[in-house]
This record gives sequence, structure tokens and C-alpha cells, in this order.
Amino acid sequence: MKKKAVVIHSGGMDSSLCLALAVKEFGAENVLSLSFLYSQRHSIELERAQKIAAHFNVDNIVLEINCLSQITDNALTNSTIKIEHKEGGAPNTLVVGRNGLMARLASIHAHSLGANCVYMGVMELEAANSGYRDCSRPYMDIIQSALRLDFDNTGFEIRTPLVSMNKKETMELGKKLGVLEFLLETTVTCYEGIEKEGCLKCPACKLRNQGLKLFTLENPDFNYSYKAKILNLIA
Repeated sequence: MKKKAVVIHSGGMDSSLCLALAVKEFGAENVLSLSFLYSQRHSIELERAQKIAAHFNVDNIVLEINCLSQITDNALTNSTIKIEHKEGGAPNTLVVGRNGLMARLASIHAHSLGANCVYMGVMELEAANSGYRDCSRPYMDIIQSALRLDFDNTGFEIRTPLVSMNKKETMELGKKLGVLEFLLETTVTCYEGIEKEGCLKCPACKLRNQGLKLFTLENPDFNYSYKAKILNLIA
């Protein structure tokens, strides 16, 4: 199997937008959707990643890195821990080093497939608002530099097309690509694994729904099944 791009695909909105971008540039047959099983809190995201990949006619595989739950403890891999985000610190859903590890593993596989790039849906908004230190472009530049040495390939890229966007801007991108309604109904962002508007309480839901509300107010003719719930959210 040869590919031109690999997308780290969680089944959430941001990584699915990256998948749509990769398909637009390279064609579905040249893109691989790569998901990770790492003892995360819920498995629905993997089911949705497979469904979304199938919708785009893209191959999907799942790699297991369950050892993460053995070497670090957090609310995302330990369902007995209540999700919390105390002011001034990172939420306890932070999995230390996760994005860097996934970037390296996905890139190693991409290299073996002849692909010259890996897409990740990281956003600096997450770093600034949620304390996710591994969601910035400078972080990914460090990983990319190491990978270029590993592969002896100065052209290898970790692409982060959403990194400087806010959540409303990602919705606008989805609309432009013609995939937003499908992704709003299919992707799962919530840390509790609740679809559509999610639990409304976890950091991921709050950040995403705030952006979605702003987008909806600016695009009143755009419809989806839980639009009224989003519009009724307290600012």
C-alpha cells in the first residue's frame, strides 16, 4: 500500500477537517486515516473515525498504544478520575507527550508508505485555553526536525492547517469544503463520548460549542439537528 498523506484521525471535528483537506489535495486513494487506541475514556471516537473515513472513501487503520495508561495517569485514560480543569493549570485530561508520540508513530508509518506528510488537527487555541502544551506549531516543528533526521528527508512535513485558527474559523472552513453539516452530525468532540452537542461541561465541549454558536449566529441559514441547543447556550 502506497500513500501520499497520513492523517492522524481521532473522529473529532478538527482531525476530520484535516482529512477533508488531505483528500481534496491528494485524492481519497492516496490518503490514510490513522487512529490510535490508547485506553481512552470512550471508544466511540474510533467508530466515528472509521465511519468518516468510509464516507470519504479513505482507508482507516487503528494502532494500539495502550501502554500510555501504564506510564502516565490522567482523566482521559482513567475513567475513574473525574474530569476537572482548575483555573491556571492544564485540565486533568492532558495526556503528557501524547501528540508528540502519535506524530512520531504516524510519521514512521507514513515514511514506510512513501508519504511525505502527516496531518494533525492541533490548534494553538487548545494550548492557550486548555493548557495542552503539545498543540502548538513550535512543538510540532521540534518533532518535525527530528523526523527529518530520522528519514534523511528535509522535505518531510507535519502539517497543522488549523493550528492558528479559532473554533469558529474551523466551522467556516468546514462549510467552505462542503462537509460541515456531515461532520457536525457525525464527529465526537466530548471527553465523555457524547455525540453532537456533547456533555456541555467538559473543556472540549465548551470550547467547541462556543465557536459553533458564534458561527451559527453569523450563518443563520445554516442548519443542523441541535442548532437550537447551541443557540440557547449561555455566553
